[in-house]
Amino acid sequence: MRKKINLEKMNTFTIFNTITLTIFFLLSLTIKAYSQSEKSFLKHPSWSFNKTIYEVNLRQYSKSGTFKGFEKRLPELKKMGVGILWLMPINPIGVKNRKGKLGSYYSVQNYLAVDPDYGTINEFKELVKKIHSMGMYVILDWVADHTSWDNVWTKEHPDFYRKDSLGNFVPPVKDWTDVIALNYKNKTLWKYMTDAMEFWVTDCDVDGFRCDVADMVPTPFWDQARAKLDKIKPVFMLAEAEKPGLQVKAFDMTYSWKFYSLMNNIAKGKKNSGDLIKYFKWDDSTFPANDFRMRFTTNHDENSWNGTVFERLGKAAPTFAALTFAVKGMPLIYSGQEAGLNKRLKFFSRDPIDWKKSKFRELYTKLVHLKLNNKALWCGTEGGKMMMVPSSNEKSVYSFIREKDNDKVFVVFNLSAKPVDVKFNSDLIKGNYLDLFANKSTALTSSENLNLKPWGFKFFVKK
Repeated sequence: MRKKINLEKMNTFTIFNTITLTIFFLLSLTIKAYSQSEKSFLKHPSWSFNKTIYEVNLRQYSKSGTFKGFEKRLPELKKMGVGILWLMPINPIGVKNRKGKLGSYYSVQNYLAVDPDYGTINEFKELVKKIHSMGMYVILDWVADHTSWDNVWTKEHPDFYRKDSLGNFVPPVKDWTDVIALNYKNKTLWKYMTDAMEFWVTDCDVDGFRCDVADMVPTPFWDQARAKLDKIKPVFMLAEAEKPGLQVKAFDMTYSWKFYSLMNNIAKGKKNSGDLIKYFKWDDSTFPANDFRMRFTTNHDENSWNGTVFERLGKAAPTFAALTFAVKGMPLIYSGQEAGLNKRLKFFSRDPIDWKKSKFRELYTKLVHLKLNNKALWCGTEGGKMMMVPSSNEKSVYSFIREKDNDKVFVVFNLSAKPVDVKFNSDLIKGNYLDLFANKSTALTSSENLNLKPWGFKFFVKK
């Protein structure tokens, strides 16, 4: 015999549950909205989404190693199409405990001055004006974690520094003997450092900063600095770090060290295309869609200390250069890569780049201009997502489509030292394209066979 149901109690229970679930649902929406607002707090400069960044090593760029020497080569960079010029530190370099004849660029003696070896502050301002007149932007390398042993603050504000038990200045890392660590527990330091950054934006009109070892400085410092800089004008901030939290409020872009290491290992045959698929699953789950990620095959540190792109990547150097433009993110070109830079530039002395003719200039020029004008390859949510296209050889071949609005690019990379015949069977690839590097029109059906040379690649651009 069934129990008699108490409708009154049931209705009360039902109403209570309904109210509880409604409150829980609304609370979850609020938390989600808060989380999303945190992720989207940072607003990238409107001009940054389709840019390629170019690292300028002033000391080695010209025979004179000066602002004027670099300025003469600006037309070449403009022709290549690069949009953001990152200048390695231009501040005076410390003399006390310096390494080598000229010292490290990252041993800053005075945050409010320029190294006289490069020229004068007025010559720098003229350089910035020239860069802007050519439609390009300039960011300065900023060293906020440490200074030289003879920085002006060591006498004026010794309390800005970390000290050992005996009250002596200490390096931030044991091997960095030419610099000493700053102490960010001192909030007065925050003001002085931020004021110095504001100086370069207000007085010299720079467009942002590349921040050295950014994750060694407290993130809240960067957050407040970015907010103050943006009140002057929208700035672009690059962190030398791979830490997602830095891109919530402070930085537009972070380094993709894991991607860089993976390319090196693929070139050596230790990893393959399948590892790239795994990598981007990690990247997608770790960094929000609108975060910019910097893709590079080299930079000043890697070139000087770990070898040239040819030492590390060999015959695959052009392949991985092209890959940095195809995947989501912003590609970096280091000084001299367009000239096929094939030597480790000395770090503590003069070692001018040999500006010889090279096939890399044409390669980079095509890729930079493609990114400039094709929304599918833009950064963040302004660009297209990477949609993998299955093939008959997914161990060697890495292939995907990116599409945004009316733009579409289908790319295929042979990431092996052997020629491959690969088959595709996907409606995703069907359409009329420009085969970019063959410079010819081609129509692809849903079923296609391609032959790729060792380390060969194809860019099919929708017509």
